[in-house]
Amino acid sequence: MFTFLMTVRTSRRVAFHSGNLPVVIGIVSFFAPLFGLVFVNLFSNNIDPHYMPLDKALSERFAIVITQSTILLPSTTYILLELKIINSELGRLALSACVINDILGIFAMMVATIQATYIHVSHATAYRDIVAMIIFFLIVFLVFKPMVQWVIDRTPEDKPVKDIYIHAVILTVFASAAYFVFFNMKYILGPLIIGIIIPEGPPLGSALEAKFERLTMNVFLPISITFSAMRCDLVRIFSQFTDIFFNIFLTFLILVIKLVACLTPCLYYKLPLSESMVVSLILSYKSFVEFVLYEAVLEEKLISQATYAFLIIYSLLNAGIVPMVLRSMYDPKRKYVNYQKRDILHLEPNSDLRILTCLYKQENVSETIALLQLLSSPNLDFPITVTVLHLVKLVGQINPIIVSHDKKLKRLHKNSYIHTANLAFKQFMQESLASVTVTTFTAFSHENLMHEDICTLALDRTTSMIIVPSGRKWTIDGIFESDDNAIRHINQSLLDSAPCSIGILVDRGQFSRKSNVTSKRRYNIDVGVLFIGGKDDREALSLVKRMKHNPRVRVSVIRLIFNHEIESDWDYILDNEGLKDLMSTEDNKDIVYTERIVNSGVEVVKAVQLLAKEYDLMVVGRDHDMTSQDLSGLMEWVELPELGVIGDLLAARDLSSKISVLVVQQQQQT
Repeated sequence: MFTFLMTVRTSRRVAFHSGNLPVVIGIVSFFAPLFGLVFVNLFSNNIDPHYMPLDKALSERFAIVITQSTILLPSTTYILLELKIINSELGRLALSACVINDILGIFAMMVATIQATYIHVSHATAYRDIVAMIIFFLIVFLVFKPMVQWVIDRTPEDKPVKDIYIHAVILTVFASAAYFVFFNMKYILGPLIIGIIIPEGPPLGSALEAKFERLTMNVFLPISITFSAMRCDLVRIFSQFTDIFFNIFLTFLILVIKLVACLTPCLYYKLPLSESMVVSLILSYKSFVEFVLYEAVLEEKLISQATYAFLIIYSLLNAGIVPMVLRSMYDPKRKYVNYQKRDILHLEPNSDLRILTCLYKQENVSETIALLQLLSSPNLDFPITVTVLHLVKLVGQINPIIVSHDKKLKRLHKNSYIHTANLAFKQFMQESLASVTVTTFTAFSHENLMHEDICTLALDRTTSMIIVPSGRKWTIDGIFESDDNAIRHINQSLLDSAPCSIGILVDRGQFSRKSNVTSKRRYNIDVGVLFIGGKDDREALSLVKRMKHNPRVRVSVIRLIFNHEIESDWDYILDNEGLKDLMSTEDNKDIVYTERIVNSGVEVVKAVQLLAKEYDLMVVGRDHDMTSQDLSGLMEWVELPELGVIGDLLAARDLSSKISVLVVQQQQQT
């Protein structure tokens, strides 16, 4: 069951649509370690007949080479998830190479099984097994695969697969294992092939995972691992150390060969040395998953108890050391560190504004389009390039992927929410009269790693700002409904690692509804900027200045000044420089600028609550000049730290206003 589920969850698209490098790594990493077979006969004269007859000792060495050459997908997936790099480019590369390696392993297992039968049993039995295997493939591809597709097509969208179909698939899996056992072949081949046929993800792949994953992962697999570990006799390692010394040498030799085999193609394809070493270590990782493999060769009496015990200890040491080395060598956040300015403040006045918007749910669509409408202008001198990223939680598969909607994947067309959202963005682009360009992507990702996909796409698309929903939801009447903690966690991770500026949108619905209403008035949307000071406030101000070109938007800037503010402070000087054009009545005809003096944090709260009743949308910086004790004291009352002090006040549950708020953080450069 474990093998079947892991195969179902593996995306074949990742293996065959990831370029040449993972294919080359997968092939080389499979064949190169077999070079260790050359050393099987080395020192064969020194084998103690009391330990094991010569032919069996050579077979043991052969088994060691094969087991250590194998890269098991569950082990690779486990370490990538543990290190939280499964969504990274290196993670995808390692997974793709591992899938190729495993596919080659399946075919090698078939050939080896038939060859062993041909040599040790009889020629007729081997031919019978070949015919049986061909019949099995014909049944799977001509009967089972069309039936699986029929089940998928008959399952209504957003409806679960019927239990009878799920149970039928599981019975087929067990029947396939029994079929291969009947013909004296490896039972694992059946579940592997059946797993490859079933498409990953919803509806069938995710249904199988939901039904059997917990039972398999929490019961069957631990029991299997426990029994494997119980058979490990450490005393035999020391008592028979001389006999198994060459086996130990062979194991480490295969490790070195595999490291070099994975490293060479990476360097040939111009991958940096450090990243090449990381990929090599990932593909050389061993864990508890290998216990099942060692158990199988022990049952076949291909290895001794002493060798089995050593392999168990070796895998445990590997599982402990490799992750520590990888953590010291590779920091996934490092690639998002951008030494170029990727914010709005440093854009040229009429340059292209590149924005990445992230969507999780249907309600995110209208609020995001409403905000983009405020930023758009009928004037082609102020273009906007929008990248829309739909974020979908990965269910029923392992491999995270980002796909462009230009690919027109069948899987995406079946998702009504994504299809409807894309139509809405297409209409928005058409109504913008060529001033807005929209490109859409979908990321299928693990929930706790979605920020990795967002950062990767933002880096690739050279965006100046990422706009994400806050996760806080209100009813249409403006009553607080719920907080989505998963989205909040993603936002917090983004704030730490994003390669550009970020805007977190808290929508109570008023401004998005008004944006969708066609009005003959010059102004029908009131946008305010609450300016206290600091780089985030300057970034928020730069964003809102782009809105002044929209005839439907009235922009106001309200500056709160503490009466004891130090005017020689560098941030204060930069603030005044950013506000200089607004302070001049001659240069500023589009934005209303006012100043208010405040003496304490209490007065700041009162000012914010009053301003919340005057605007549809308030744009604020996340962090301000926190040297003020009055302002820093408010941090103790913050409920949503990712929104900052002012953003949290405007997003408060008990605020008697329907104002929406956009909290801005400027690009963090280290």
